[in-house]
Amino acid sequence: MTIRPGQTLLHYRLVEKIGEGGMGVVWKAVDTTLDREVAIKVLPEAVATDPERLARFDREAKLLASLNHPNIAAIYGFHESEGLRFVAMELVSGEDLAQRLERGPLAVDEASRVAAQIAAALAAAH
Repeated sequence: MTIRPGQTLLHYRLVEKIGEGGMGVVWKAVDTTLDREVAIKVLPEAVATDPERLARFDREAKLLASLNHPNIAAIYGFHESEGLRFVAMELVSGEDLAQRLERGPLAVDEASRVAAQIAAALAAAH
């Protein structure tokens, strides 16, 4: 199924595609019920149609939803609409580490801050 800006999945209106990876395509969207921006990660068909992989993803989403940490995006829900499985989550502004590194190497103090944030998130998750 082709997904496009302006399309609505349940009460989420897709605004623009902001990323893509092995675990799906991420869209900036608006939750029209709560009037807030969110991120929507649409699962690849290979995951969405494989019961074992879907169950694993569901368990991981539930685990992430149970966490409350400033360095971990909040999960709002795991949904299905129009044959698509997707996760609604907190929209985190800014650039990811790969985008930041495109601008050049990190200074030592910046690298230390990033490493500390990653370590804090990992500690909260374990």
